[in-house]
Amino acid sequence: MQILNSSLKQRLHKGQGTAARLLNKLPDRAHEALAQVLAYPYQYPDLDPFIKCMMAAQLKQGKVGFIGADPIQSRQQFDRQIESIASTPTAVKRVEEVRLNLPSGDIAARYYHPAPHKKLPLIVFYHGGGFVVGGLDSHDEFCRLMAVHANAQVLSVAYPLAPEASPQQIIQVCEEALAWAYQHRRQMKILKNRIAVAGDSAGGNIAAVVAQRSVHSAYAPEAQFLIYPALDFKSRHPSFFAYKDGLVLTEQDIDFVTHHYATQHQVALDDPIISPTFGKLKKLASAFVVTAGHDVLHDEAEIYAHKLRQNQVTAKYVEYLDQAHGFINLSFVSSRAKKLSIEMCENFRKFWDRPRH
Repeated sequence: MQILNSSLKQRLHKGQGTAARLLNKLPDRAHEALAQVLAYPYQYPDLDPFIKCMMAAQLKQGKVGFIGADPIQSRQQFDRQIESIASTPTAVKRVEEVRLNLPSGDIAARYYHPAPHKKLPLIVFYHGGGFVVGGLDSHDEFCRLMAVHANAQVLSVAYPLAPEASPQQIIQVCEEALAWAYQHRRQMKILKNRIAVAGDSAGGNIAAVVAQRSVHSAYAPEAQFLIYPALDFKSRHPSFFAYKDGLVLTEQDIDFVTHHYATQHQVALDDPIISPTFGKLKKLASAFVVTAGHDVLHDEAEIYAHKLRQNQVTAKYVEYLDQAHGFINLSFVSSRAKKLSIEMCENFRKFWDRPRH
């Protein structure tokens, strides 16, 4: 095929955003053909061909997973990768850098408001990155999409990272950030009782843990938006063995995250502070749980949604079968990832707004 020219392949090898955006415009059959040319060795027939292509290019460069033994190096590489695909961000009326003065110390946050003169609900967002990498910038575009398409204020929290910070320290900061938002509800013109917690991957874990720990407090969230969350450090479900190689999140990543976040801090793998699936689930906020079909974490999130329902918690479970872990970070280069990110934000807001009986 003519599209498989050496220039495109070379640029794709380098992971350049322009090449990825060019690739995005091609039909699925071209993606499949290019993945073949790049010798992608894994059989995932239902995987989004664009993602397959991107994974094939990464493997060709010798890149496997995104978290390694050296947390600082992992952060630098992750930031570089996110920067390489960045483009013009989604416009939001107000975006501000803020400092949260918390009992445990000041932290940075980023505040988004799509309609500054209106009272709107607030989503407190915790970014993904295996508790080790990521930050306000890596998830800036998704927060913008969430503000616009969930029609809500968003407070993105720059919590401290592992292994320098322990699970107890990270969760304390994240719970204090939720309490801070509640305490400032009048100044921020938050609609009454309309505060939710949200996060992807590790951030989804944090959102779930914070929802559990705050359940009897004044600042308990009204809803949870959990995007392919990590919920069970102890168990290995079928999806783990099916998708542990050749995708964004690998078995090696899980091993390093477990070391950096749990083992190094001597936290038991079934402790609810890191594995909320073993926590107390009664009377929790309603949860909108999203999974990617090609994800080692898929099954634990599906199980969690079932467990919530068994404990009389309203839970909506949404599955994007052709997607892989991390797809919300591809919205700059993948029209499908952007479409699904927008769709889930709109549907979360509808779920949050549903009539209560």
